Amino acid sequence: MDQKISTRARLTALESQSVFILREAFSQLENIAMLWSLGKDSNVMVWLARKAFFGHIPFPLVHVDTGKKFPEMYEFRDRYSDEWGAKLITGTCPPVEEMDQDLPPAARSAARKTAGLNNLIAEHGFQGVIAGIRRDEEGTRAKERVFSPRGEGNAWDVRNQPPEFWDQFRTKVAEGTHLRIHPLLHWSEIDIWRYIGQEKIPVVDLYFSKNGKRYRSLGDQDITHPVESDARTVEEIIAELNETDTAERSGRLMDHEREDAFEALRSRGYM
Repeated sequence: MDQKISTRARLTALESQSVFILREAFSQLENIAMLWSLGKDSNVMVWLARKAFFGHIPFPLVHVDTGKKFPEMYEFRDRYSDEWGAKLITGTCPPVEEMDQDLPPAARSAARKTAGLNNLIAEHGFQGVIAGIRRDEEGTRAKERVFSPRGEGNAWDVRNQPPEFWDQFRTKVAEGTHLRIHPLLHWSEIDIWRYIGQEKIPVVDLYFSKNGKRYRSLGDQDITHPVESDARTVEEIIAELNETDTAERSGRLMDHEREDAFEALRSRGYM
């Protein structure tokens, strides 16, 4: 089969599955929101939501703002929340001094997002929170389900995950709990970029090389670093990903700290 046809067929299948998940979440849960980190994955997720609901996003986009994002990310948020006609909810995060001091420094900084998100969930009473994580991105995320239950206090029990056979999802929500919905769980990093290229989805230009460096994953300025790269276009990024052995989150300081720090954060409600 021609490579272009094969890629297009895969993207069509991925898109269809994600659209199904989004519609299922909207039909089964009364009060849901979509996390918008302003990164490539969440922009694809917003794009899919617009496709799923015929150009309209029927739930709010939630940006948990640490106050430490890159200026380009804030500019992107303000422009496209207006252009896409989205209802935007922003929430602030507690200071790092209030976080668990047993966590290593970068994980402690990231924990602010967990606390900020938990506060927003409590304030708005969300039954479902849609998040743009992928199994291939990080080992702990590979343990997730598409509809993943969160217990009281938004805790995630990694050892008690429901089976999901034949797209049969458990969507019942007990009082005081919620579901995390992951419509991109089955995508890969290169799928994301191929879809961005196919659909011409806008992304923050920090992903493209300047002076021999670019960001593969976007987080807070103080705990995210660029990687060596000459890829200045979507096509060049795709070509680079076909050759590289470097991990996607290699520029995230948290991923180089204590081995169990990431899972500890996710068990407490981290994205």
